[in-house]
Amino acid sequence: MDNQKTGELIRALRKEKGYTQKQLAELLHISPKTISKWETAAGYPDISLIAQLARVLDTTGEQLLQGNTPKPIQHGGNMKRIKFYQCEECGNVLTGTGEATISCCGRKLTPLQAAPMDELHTVTIESLDDDEFVTLAHPMEKDHYISFVAWVRFDRVLLVRMYPEQNPELHVQIPRKSEVYVCCSKDGLFRMKL
Repeated sequence: MDNQKTGELIRALRKEKGYTQKQLAELLHISPKTISKWETAAGYPDISLIAQLARVLDTTGEQLLQGNTPKPIQHGGNMKRIKFYQCEECGNVLTGTGEATISCCGRKLTPLQAAPMDELHTVTIESLDDDEFVTLAHPMEKDHYISFVAWVRFDRVLLVRMYPEQNPELHVQIPRKSEVYVCCSKDGLFRMKL
């Protein structure tokens, strides 16, 4: 363990969280002088405090001991890397384009895995003057329905929520060169390139 690096990391993470040395010390049930010693490399955290300190500062014990946090990989927010998440409790739909931990209703969500579109989950698109008329040949019953349809292009997402007993049709302006995603309440997520 490099006391200097660990101390600098603790100071940076503490400030990022908006804690004073006293506030951090209170959370760990230790004295503020101990925090000061860590941050000035005059001492280092006791091994029994590493896990609790890591939790409070939203990092890992390994990163604290190494004195650094990994730099996030920048993907430029390309929407083609999109992941869809849907809460089974409330039906909320969330998206992300990078690595994330997403939760809703107190539960951690896992990304939906898209399968190739089949006959039941396909869309039919008819061009109109200013937009497209989209229909689905899927039942829209209370326990089996399309919950959302989304079009994804490298720079945007158009997501339309759908509900049971709604007509499975939409009037939308579909982004050109996009992929369409259809999410079924029973069968999961399906994808097709347009």
